[in-house]
Amino acid sequence: MGIGGNHYSSDATAAFGAGVDAMLDTNFTRLTDEQVVAMLREVEADKRRFVAVEHRLLVEIEQRRIPEKAEARSTTQYLATILRLSHAEAAARVNAAKLLGPRLIGGEELEPLLAHTAAAQAAGEISVDHAWRIAKILKRLPMHVDAIQAEAVEQQLADYARTGWPDDLPKIGDRILAFLDPDGILVQDKDRQRMRELIIGKQRVDGMSAIRGEITPELRALLDPVLAKLARPGMCNPEDAQSPWTTGDSIGDGIDPEVLQGCVKRDLRSAGQRNHDAVLALLRPEMGPAHLGQHRGMPVSTVVTMTVAELETAAGVAVTASGGRVSIEEALKLAQKSIPWLAVLNHTGIPLYLGRGKRMTGTGTAVTGTVPRMANPAQRIALIAAERGCTRPGCDAPATMCQVHHVTEWAKGGPTDIDNLTLACDACHARVHDGPGGWKTVKLDQDSKYAGRTGWIAPAHIDPSGVAQVNHRHHEKEALAESAAKIRARTERESRRHREWLARRACSGGAQSDGPDAGGSAGSQTVPAAGPKAGPQAGPDGGLGAGLEV
Repeated sequence: MGIGGNHYSSDATAAFGAGVDAMLDTNFTRLTDEQVVAMLREVEADKRRFVAVEHRLLVEIEQRRIPEKAEARSTTQYLATILRLSHAEAAARVNAAKLLGPRLIGGEELEPLLAHTAAAQAAGEISVDHAWRIAKILKRLPMHVDAIQAEAVEQQLADYARTGWPDDLPKIGDRILAFLDPDGILVQDKDRQRMRELIIGKQRVDGMSAIRGEITPELRALLDPVLAKLARPGMCNPEDAQSPWTTGDSIGDGIDPEVLQGCVKRDLRSAGQRNHDAVLALLRPEMGPAHLGQHRGMPVSTVVTMTVAELETAAGVAVTASGGRVSIEEALKLAQKSIPWLAVLNHTGIPLYLGRGKRMTGTGTAVTGTVPRMANPAQRIALIAAERGCTRPGCDAPATMCQVHHVTEWAKGGPTDIDNLTLACDACHARVHDGPGGWKTVKLDQDSKYAGRTGWIAPAHIDPSGVAQVNHRHHEKEALAESAAKIRARTERESRRHREWLARRACSGGAQSDGPDAGGSAGSQTVPAAGPKAGPQAGPDGGLGAGLEV
């Protein structure tokens, strides 16, 4: 590797280059499916770790004032020049190094500003996107949050990111901010009203017009269900003469499902193009908001979920069926202008029983009443409130994109009762079958940590254990509790090791070496920490210390 006119190659970079050369020369067609996936994961982990190396190099460049010596205006400009990067990418790398690289002060190396995030990245467990989203969330913390609380938030976000998805971090951050700032001190409704705007630019020579702006949570909550129906693949497609532009639902309310399915296969539009065509359909005279019909068995309307505690205190955020967030005050204003729906949930968030008749029992007992196959609107409301979206682990499809699935299949005698129903998006619903590679769904029993929730059992080639898993992606509080539990367990392990070391030291009259993992000489007085760090520790309720309980 050449640097300037001198050819310099360290052992580490040479080994790295040799490894890349070897992989480039590898014939991947000879590998099994499992080997290809394993290599992809290993390469991804190494790429993530190598970013941490770059952070250290950029810190060194700044510390040595190399850009200044090269007469560059800034480190960003210098980096863009020597590496041929865009200004935006160079700036992003420099900013990331400031947050995630070590700090050199007076010749002493201190830990990064975002120490937990940096450690997770150096371990190859989180991506650049994870780290960027964590930094963005921390930037939104209210000014009154002290350093200990801020570090606690960063630790919890980093711990979640080790096993979670970048797309879910903003929701986790919103949940944390709602606890830190429940009354909207940071951003109040009047601030959002001040920022709202929708600007339609001048019509260009080609006839097109640009639109830009920011919409309020209230407008977003009203717009999402409209787009969920009219912007679905196959709907409102001007390039397809058979594409429906009228009211109805794909399950039989005016639209032939087979016709719609054919339209879906022919639909090549992007998501943005579908949104455009949906708004166009909404504004057509024969359509309009009053003629939207149904979407997946329910009227096209906004469904907002909040807890009893949030309702009583009028603080926090409510969740829409599309996964959006609105303040409790805005949600109550929406409810005042609509026909109310009531979904009764128990204290664990599971819908109370909403049965619809009885089926033939396994012993042949006659059924009484009607035998419905489709869930009624009240059951759909209860599922939306409790599950919020597709229940297959890892899927982030909101409730507006889901159909109601029988956990025990209808064809196998499964009733259309609320305790046998769950939400599944079209793609995940198709994965449930008895053939090879099929998934299974079950309701978790009372002994489970998530009693009453829907568990999905993956096929053996994905998860040989056959253990049913639940989806946490629509339940930020659960994800926070999981990461808090990991922090608490780690803290307890370190505290136990510290107590054991103190006991051994007392028995030996103080001549004990320094700590359970010490490699130092006998008689050293270095005392191991009584936990990961003083300050941010998980509380007994699964929350964080320093007054932050999530």
